Amino acid sequence: MGLCAVVMAGGSGTRLWPLSRAAHPKQFLALHGDDTLLQSTVKRLETLDIQSSITLCNEEHRFFVAEQLRAINKLGRIILEPAGRNTAPAIALSALAAVADDDDPLLLVLAADHVIEDNDAFTKSVKAAVPLAESGALVTFGITPDRAHTGYGYIKRGEELDAGHGYQVDAFVEKPNQENAELFLTSGDYYWNSGMFLFRASRYLEELKAFRPDIYDACYQASAALKFDLDFIRINQKAFEACPSESIDYAVMEKTSKAAVVPMNARWSDIGSWTSLWEISAKDANNNATKGDVILHNTHNSYVRAEHKLVTTLGINDLIIVSTKDAVMIAHKDQVQDVKQIADTLKSESRSEWELHREVCRPWGQYDSIDKGARYQVKRITVAPGAKLSVQMHHHRAEHWVVVSGAAKVTKGESTFLLAENESTYIPVGVVHALENPGKVDLELIEVQSGSYLGEDDIVRFSDQYGRA
Repeated sequence: MGLCAVVMAGGSGTRLWPLSRAAHPKQFLALHGDDTLLQSTVKRLETLDIQSSITLCNEEHRFFVAEQLRAINKLGRIILEPAGRNTAPAIALSALAAVADDDDPLLLVLAADHVIEDNDAFTKSVKAAVPLAESGALVTFGITPDRAHTGYGYIKRGEELDAGHGYQVDAFVEKPNQENAELFLTSGDYYWNSGMFLFRASRYLEELKAFRPDIYDACYQASAALKFDLDFIRINQKAFEACPSESIDYAVMEKTSKAAVVPMNARWSDIGSWTSLWEISAKDANNNATKGDVILHNTHNSYVRAEHKLVTTLGINDLIIVSTKDAVMIAHKDQVQDVKQIADTLKSESRSEWELHREVCRPWGQYDSIDKGARYQVKRITVAPGAKLSVQMHHHRAEHWVVVSGAAKVTKGESTFLLAENESTYIPVGVVHALENPGKVDLELIEVQSGSYLGEDDIVRFSDQYGRA
């Protein structure tokens, strides 16, 4: 039987700040290889009999998902979650969507932000789990541990099932201290809890309804009247916001008698911290991992990532250094779990760095805020071929556009005209305007904003082809 892949692409990934941010989290970044983590997750399925796919994400990230999946020709269905409610409701939405198609597939549930380096081993474990799932088991995949890790939850295996392909789950264990982690490793009866699952859609819904009928009912109501918007499926916002937030482990897997675990030894990582990314990265003779324009001298056991400028180090050990266009983070490897505290501090102080990069992606392209003062801001704007910004106006700022390359179709008030390279136009405060790229190559322009308030929320949209409010 073919599988339905369910890829959960929510989450903020704040432990990988300053690269991962609320508006551009880690699953949409190329942290390990040329593809983003989401793209790598979907490409990993090419060796399996995948008949359909469902990707779940939140409203703010919908265009990341659509564009990144379209780029690898793997679009599928995209369900938008109007609020984060953890994995049990997210998987319920996918199961309900699957059975609504008059089908009852096996759901292969994956997180979009994991790294698996041995794809053959991944494929082998999934195929080994299929007979168990077809017989009614709710299968989770347990990662064979290679060290006494205290950052992961564990699964204790019980009785062997199905000719050695899997085991009953004896217990789910919270993140242990170092002493217990070493005991788990020595015993050979424990696996890391990967958060990957395989089960029939109807079986998951049956167990969820039995153990958490409140979650089932809320998701059922939320899925009763689906709305289709471009590439996206929207559910009932009010019904889903009333749903309790709970993980699949707590809601179902720890309660059901049908939980099974299939081992997987596929060089897996959830990249939960900068140290875990250092662990899986290629290293030099001094055990350093680098990315970008980096020069090291007398440096050992460190991870140094330079996104946009030269970074040099001298006489350091065991550090994580990450440089982006607008932030530099330096941490000892033993302290990287506290990076989230920095992001929380930035958020509490209403600083933009917790949420946005200096370079911000939009469904029509991107912009880079290259300079800013008290009453001005300069942006480099790139508009993709055929793309168009919303028809809009601003109450507090005027804009001056200078075309650097490509061609711009400009609407200003009642007039529409074309601008070529080195031509410009001025948009006064309060004038309705729009910008479009009618050409076959990227449009690049410099935008100079001036006014008393320059925030991104000073936009009144009259129409928008991307469905933004």
